[in-house]
Amino acid sequence: MPKTVRDQAKTTSAQIDALAANPLPAPAPAIVPLEAAIGPQAQAITQRLGELDMADARTIMAFGTSAQSDLRLISQEMLAGVKAKDLGPAGQSLAEIVSTIRGFSGAELDANRRRSWWERLTGAAAPIAQFIARYEQVQLQIDKITADLLTHETVLLKDIKSLDLLYTKTLTFYDELGLYIAAGQAKLHALDTTDLPALDGALATAPDPVKQAQDLRDLRMARDDLERRVYDLQLTRQVTMQALPSIRLVQENDKSLVGKINATLINTVPLWETQLAQALTIQRARDAAKAVRAANDLTNDLLTQNAQSLGEANKSVRTEMERGVFDMAAVKAANDILIATIQDSLAIADAGKAKRAEAFDELAKMEAALKDALSAAKSNAAPRQA
Repeated sequence: MPKTVRDQAKTTSAQIDALAANPLPAPAPAIVPLEAAIGPQAQAITQRLGELDMADARTIMAFGTSAQSDLRLISQEMLAGVKAKDLGPAGQSLAEIVSTIRGFSGAELDANRRRSWWERLTGAAAPIAQFIARYEQVQLQIDKITADLLTHETVLLKDIKSLDLLYTKTLTFYDELGLYIAAGQAKLHALDTTDLPALDGALATAPDPVKQAQDLRDLRMARDDLERRVYDLQLTRQVTMQALPSIRLVQENDKSLVGKINATLINTVPLWETQLAQALTIQRARDAAKAVRAANDLTNDLLTQNAQSLGEANKSVRTEMERGVFDMAAVKAANDILIATIQDSLAIADAGKAKRAEAFDELAKMEAALKDALSAAKSNAAPRQA
């Protein structure tokens, strides 16, 4: 393996250690209500609360839209990152380097092997010469594959850093949604405890009860619209929270693959080159001193150890390469949880729809009763004025 590739692999190893030593912040476990918020957080919630105007339905529909629109941008960045990532060739290169090493037979180094009749007929080179030619051919193949692996490793490192940035943006969006939800909940609490009771209490003494009743009904409808909007923001926040561990999972898989590539460049290939170089040196020494029988025993032992090492390394690498990026159990569990969440959301939405329908019927009945009462009051008051 060229020295430049080896040096770059060592540099990459230091970068991997630096990435592992830089943990990303975790999301906040719960939404902090306005009454419990302090300092800048309370100011941020109050600022978003000021975006609401219950008399203007547009402010309710647009509440949190500025933060929610970032979700599309984040999703597009994640999709672009997945499309740009080239994990297949990286794994293929790892498989190629293993198969190339495995295809190199140490038996070709046996100088005592008698040439076949075909080799003698065609004037083929001696086993040692064939071994050297084969070694040089395999070495060129491995040099090419290691250069490709280094390129894949660089791309994966860029992906890991991009995922760090994506995680930070997603976390910022997650916190922003929490501020809007806290502001919406504070407004709902103020409506339920102050505004609606005050307007309802003033209905009996209002100079225009019908208009007062209509204002009360409008405020209640606006309150329900805000409640639905806050609920939508909570769903979005939940989806965003699920995206955070997904980003980390993809990032950890990338780190694992980079680690495998780096281990191959730093350990596997140099070890293979060293062992074969040693084997070649021993073979040449044995040709120069055939009388030294101990050299033959040492060479045989070394070849056996080399074969065992190659077999163990191949088994380990192949086992890791055949593993999926995601475990099916985790994918199935995530899918089941997502389906359950969707079903719960649909059930809650249906229940909310039914309750609102009942509320609309009740409001219509209350409005009709109020109009009848007002009409009766006017009829009774007319004779007394006469």
